Amino acid sequence: MSTMNQPEVLVTVTPAASTEVKKFMEQENVEPAKGGLRVSVQPGGCSGFKYGLLIEDEPAEDDLIVDQGEWKVFVDPFSAQYINGVTIDYVSSMQGSGFTFKNPNSTGGCGCGSSFSA
Repeated sequence: MSTMNQPEVLVTVTPAASTEVKKFMEQENVEPAKGGLRVSVQPGGCSGFKYGLLIEDEPAEDDLIVDQGEWKVFVDPFSAQYINGVTIDYVSSMQGSGFTFKNPNSTGGCGCGSSFSA
């Protein structure tokens, strides 16, 4: 365990999204004590950046770790600057279901809800 002072990153996961993450972790046989959900920002999408979600067995060495109680969120240092303060929700509708992101840092976006500009 490193004693380096980690910058804080705030990620809120709604109960609906948390339920879905736990289902995915079970499907992939990921141990909640070690594994978690990687939330990342990648160049691309229709607004400049897009979000990435991935179930991972364990965090990378330089990840910021946000404890969600029963499981963890992993954020790489590059993504942290864009993700801080984001709320991840899971929405089911007639158009389909999926994770949505509410990001206070976003200056613009598009209809898909998974792409933004900052």
